[in-house]
Amino acid sequence: MDSRFKKALFYLSLIGITVLSYQFMIRPANKALSEQQARIQSKSAKLAEFEKTTAAAYDLNNQLKQLQDAVKFFESKLPPTSEIYKVLEQLTVIAQRQGLQAKTIRTLASKTNSGYIEQPLKMELEGDFDSFYSFLLELEKLPRIVKVRSLELKKINDRDGCVSADFTVSVFFQST
Repeated sequence: MDSRFKKALFYLSLIGITVLSYQFMIRPANKALSEQQARIQSKSAKLAEFEKTTAAAYDLNNQLKQLQDAVKFFESKLPPTSEIYKVLEQLTVIAQRQGLQAKTIRTLASKTNSGYIEQPLKMELEGDFDSFYSFLLELEKLPRIVKVRSLELKKINDRDGCVSADFTVSVFFQST
């Protein structure tokens, strides 16, 4: 055998071994590697989604806590129903302190809503307009939720600056 033939045979064997090793070793290894990279990418995407969801859940927990605090605050402004007489007494004291005369104070039918009771009070007061204005300002500063539903002012003709006020005040209580 000729040395050239041996060299050619040797080179052909090397090329054949290279082709066969690529075909049976490197190609399957590359395929397995690309599959693993795809799985890693998929799992990374899911992990990012879970992190985003966790952050959103944490934010929701903060919002829920804020809402619970707000509900507690407003519930603290709603006295129990048994304190309606204290509220009536406070309104009367405020009116007297401002120099207003209470003509009538009567309770109207209460309205029950989800979580609270609304107790409307029909009041008629007479006195100086400035005193009535001060009464409304003090009413606004009460440590409970109070709403003036209707208000009608009439001038008393025989006295300067005096008015007759006919109004409805709603006081809100906790429903028990």
